[in-house]
Amino acid sequence: MAGGMSEDLADMQKRLSLYVDKGSIASPIDSKEEPSTTVRVDQSRIRRLQKLDGFDGHFLAVDCSTRTLKRANNWGVYLMRAAYATVKNRVVDWGFKERLCTSIGDAYTRSNFLTDVRIELESQLALDLLQRRDSPFYYEDTYPRSNYLLLDGGGYFGGDRKFRVSLYEKCEKTAMNLLAVSKNSPSLHDEKGRDLIATTSILSPYNIWVYHPIKVADKDKSLYGDISLVKLSKDSQRVFRCDIMKYLTDQRIDDILAPLTTVAEDPRVLGYPIPLFLAHDFSAPSESMLLSYHDEVEAALAEAGLLKILRREEFTCSFADELHGVRYPFKREMIADYV
Repeated sequence: MAGGMSEDLADMQKRLSLYVDKGSIASPIDSKEEPSTTVRVDQSRIRRLQKLDGFDGHFLAVDCSTRTLKRANNWGVYLMRAAYATVKNRVVDWGFKERLCTSIGDAYTRSNFLTDVRIELESQLALDLLQRRDSPFYYEDTYPRSNYLLLDGGGYFGGDRKFRVSLYEKCEKTAMNLLAVSKNSPSLHDEKGRDLIATTSILSPYNIWVYHPIKVADKDKSLYGDISLVKLSKDSQRVFRCDIMKYLTDQRIDDILAPLTTVAEDPRVLGYPIPLFLAHDFSAPSESMLLSYHDEVEAALAEAGLLKILRREEFTCSFADELHGVRYPFKREMIADYV
């Protein structure tokens, strides 16, 4: 096992040993959900996007998956895999980094903790790629206006459950086109409390378009990008939230977003940027790898004399899984319910 993973196993033994001896202490810190945004759709803000036939720049996307190796009511051991995908002219490169993560607390506490870890791993992976000298994204004196970094989620930086400010600053310094694209945007509502994306789609007169802005960047509230909507494929009904970083908004927004139309026609995810889909896909470990890590974790817990007592705690919360024929928690991976 690699050095980082060995350290993670040692950390797991330490945390769970302390839990067995001292128990779990409820955290007094409550996480704050993303605030709801309610606006009346202004049709004048919807602008046509030009469909490009080709684009010579690079697209880099990062994403991170969470898979549960072992869990009980008050603790869990997880495999985190942060993956990246680069796309240029249909040529794809990719890679990933893995870490084990042990969290103590109830499901809500663990979910918040895992979100922090996931976003931190994504931020670090992106920074490493931008700073690596053999990377196509490494620049010392040039300004890569033709390069894009795509993040999964909202454009929030600094603090809990937010991307690193240093990543924003690195992209700003090198003039990287940094965009945050969300798979789902439940916090966006129209003036009647309905889904804002659906309402805007009805009102748009174009097949490919951008609605900008819904809300402008406010660094005092950790929002580093203007919240916008974008539809990238005329053959798809899919529309996505796209946060455009503040330092890019002095340019024509439709010029910034038009290159995304060249990577939004893949039939697997029509209308969604394929680099983000690939990063998401590559972040998923195989079942054989998960079983291997599961065995490594159990061996480490047995070595520390913790396996028997912790396995009893697993049994108390795994009955619902067993009724559905699920032996391992990663077989039924639904983070909201199974962390």
